[in-house]
Amino acid sequence: MNQQTVYKRVLLKLSGEALMGEKPFGIDPTVAQSMAREISDVLQTGAQIGIVIGGGNIWRGLSAAGKGMDRATADYMGMLATVMNALALQDALERAGVETRVQTSIEMRAVAEPYIRLRAIRHLEKGRVVIIGAGTGNPYFTTDTAAALRAMEINAEVLIKATKVDAVYDADPLTNPNAHRFERLTYIEALNLRVGVMDSTAISLCMENDLPIVVVNLWKPDCLKDIVLGEHVGTLICHC
Repeated sequence: MNQQTVYKRVLLKLSGEALMGEKPFGIDPTVAQSMAREISDVLQTGAQIGIVIGGGNIWRGLSAAGKGMDRATADYMGMLATVMNALALQDALERAGVETRVQTSIEMRAVAEPYIRLRAIRHLEKGRVVIIGAGTGNPYFTTDTAAALRAMEINAEVLIKATKVDAVYDADPLTNPNAHRFERLTYIEALNLRVGVMDSTAISLCMENDLPIVVVNLWKPDCLKDIVLGEHVGTLICHC
């Protein structure tokens, strides 16, 4: 380890919208490059990073299902969108000098490895970033739930949910200036509040397996690095 880390292995959950920047949809390469630099800084501490990424910047399966499309079909299309984002982030990381592997829960060997738990762990042990696309590989599950599942499978010590706000609030701080900010929540409190930053299935899965969740604003400089070094950033959700 180059620095004293509290968390040796982390799972970072990124929304697809994080790659949009100021665009209304799609991928902004400059945003991906900025994200890659933040991730590279975390690797310098000696921590290992797995990433699960969403696809909402390209396709939202639930929204399409609400307009009449078959839910399973819409969700599978969303999984393909996450793979596009994973490849874009891989490209940015590789150009930043970070060795990266993309694994997918739905096999597409021409562009990525199939997700195999022990292989993913081996990549992490070698200092590679592992980006896992295609969610769980099953419809009706969100990428939040996929992140919780993969975090436990790779023995991550914390799940970091990177969002557009800096913590969990009791209301949307972007529209309500009086929204209360939480420094710490129990899993039960987070479930009762129905916090919008992560779905209840993912929180319940983390609760059952005692996996702490940290909710942060991805664009706060050095926030990911601060977390692995033990600094208090954002909102911690745990059994505390």
